[in-house]
Amino acid sequence: MTRSAPFVIGIVVALFMTFGLAIAREIAPAPEATYEALFTPGDDIDARLAGLVDAARSEVLINAFSFTNRRMARALGAAHARGVRVEIVADRIQTLEFPGSAIPALARSGIAVWLDGNFAAAHNKVMIIDGASVRGAVVTGSFNYTSAAQSRNAENVLIVRHDPSLASQYRANFLRLRDRAQRYDGASWPRR
Repeated sequence: MTRSAPFVIGIVVALFMTFGLAIAREIAPAPEATYEALFTPGDDIDARLAGLVDAARSEVLINAFSFTNRRMARALGAAHARGVRVEIVADRIQTLEFPGSAIPALARSGIAVWLDGNFAAAHNKVMIIDGASVRGAVVTGSFNYTSAAQSRNAENVLIVRHDPSLASQYRANFLRLRDRAQRYDGASWPRR
């Protein structure tokens, strides 16, 4: 072991303890897992995602970089109104500095929102819908929750259903990011 090895190990341990770095692990897909790939232009992704939210029974967790899509915002508001727990971790800069962001209105409606300013960009685009259930879904891909992603961009989404182990990994990452982010009420600009 070289003299610098303890220093490097110490830095790695400090980063892990400071940032709670996720430890990736490979898992086999559940035997009943299904996959649906959607693409723009062509597929009506925002309608498909709003439909998944409409079918949610217990929980919708979202990591969002940019969120301006009104159809999806209405679906989240309706889910919240019918008693589904809706939580969002959104990129701080995109939420506070982009005038078209739907996040402030969602927060003001009572949806639990946290702003993540811990990275250059909180660039995740993930939805976990009823993740603890065998009928749950994980949605991921390049698709921002924006009108531009639906109408002007080349984007992709992968919907994985019936895979609780995968949903558990995504849910754990959501919680890790949420716990480091700052709660946002939609009215005031949280200080950093």
